[in-house]
Amino acid sequence: MKFDAQTYKLTDRGRVIPIAFAVGGLGILVSFFGWMTDAPRFYHAWLTAFMFCLSLVLAGMFFTMLHYLTSSRWSVVLRRVSESMMMQIVWLAAAFLPILLGLNDLFEWSHPESVAADHLLKWKSGYLNVGFFVVRAVVYFGIWGLVAYFLRKRSLAQDARPDQDHITGLRKVSAIGMLLFAVTVTFAAFDWLMSLAPHWYSTIFGVYYFGGTFMAGVSAIALLGMLLRRNGILHECITVEHYHDLGKLIFAFIIFWAYIGFSQYFLIWYGNIPDETIWFLARWEGGWQAFSLFLLFGHFIIPFVLLIFRGVKRTLPLLGMGAVLLLVMHWVDMYWLIYPVYMESGPQIGWIEIAPVIGLGGIFLAGFWRNFSSAAAVPVGDPWLEKSINFVNQ
Repeated sequence: MKFDAQTYKLTDRGRVIPIAFAVGGLGILVSFFGWMTDAPRFYHAWLTAFMFCLSLVLAGMFFTMLHYLTSSRWSVVLRRVSESMMMQIVWLAAAFLPILLGLNDLFEWSHPESVAADHLLKWKSGYLNVGFFVVRAVVYFGIWGLVAYFLRKRSLAQDARPDQDHITGLRKVSAIGMLLFAVTVTFAAFDWLMSLAPHWYSTIFGVYYFGGTFMAGVSAIALLGMLLRRNGILHECITVEHYHDLGKLIFAFIIFWAYIGFSQYFLIWYGNIPDETIWFLARWEGGWQAFSLFLLFGHFIIPFVLLIFRGVKRTLPLLGMGAVLLLVMHWVDMYWLIYPVYMESGPQIGWIEIAPVIGLGGIFLAGFWRNFSSAAAVPVGDPWLEKSINFVNQ
């Protein structure tokens, strides 16, 4: 691949797209064999991988909107990375189709006989029914797709014709988009994760999912920036100062995720109501006890101790290691949220679980590189670009 430092454009994309697409295609092909071998397990594995990749896309969208709403200067050089992440929402909508096909294997409330025999499910059937579930999914993807489209379109238009009107328009889109984002992400977490155990509920479950989502997304932005740096792209624009701020964001959301998770657990433990405690009990029996402790240490304690130090956030190999760990643990978190309903005796991780991650991850990387390499690697029309390049932490 070749990069023109004067125009900030890639003159040669390299072979990233065909290689990533081939790896992703192979992962999806292996996943298909998983579907033929054990369909229920495949659907749970696919949902886990889907929610993981969706996290990265939604985090890219949130990062972009947050940038505009706060008039951020330091993050201007990172904006094309987050924009390219959020644009992957289009093909993710197609990746949702296997989940629709596997509704009966995933969700108890999709069985009419189960609803008829259960008073609580019958009471919730006005919301938890197949028709309304599909309609809500279409609305979620429609809103996310439109917000991403308008943000990207305005950003590229700013490159062609720098104008204050574009900045104003981007802030307006971000203001409306942020409100819609909060509602849709919350209800998507309710629909696609919490309703796997339809007798249980938590009013802060959507916030819990968002906390892990943004932490994983910022980790991905940091790693993608480092990969660009290794290939001589933007190494003079995205500096240690920017990685330091990314590290601070990651650290903040490690704490936020843990705080929300503990708040959810503590309130349910203190209330000691069987309909609520059953969800945590399922994650504390059999082999799930060790897995839950692994999540606690890998997602909070170890990265907290690692990233609390300023030097680590400014040392790219160490920050990269922390980002990789947190991405892995975010997938573990998705697995922890989804699988106990299906595998009550304990976790089992095999090729059926790994293949969808490789498949969707490969397609994500191919789509990301296609979007990123199709325009300038930084928003050249942004009036704060030079200040962002010369940004120094105080």
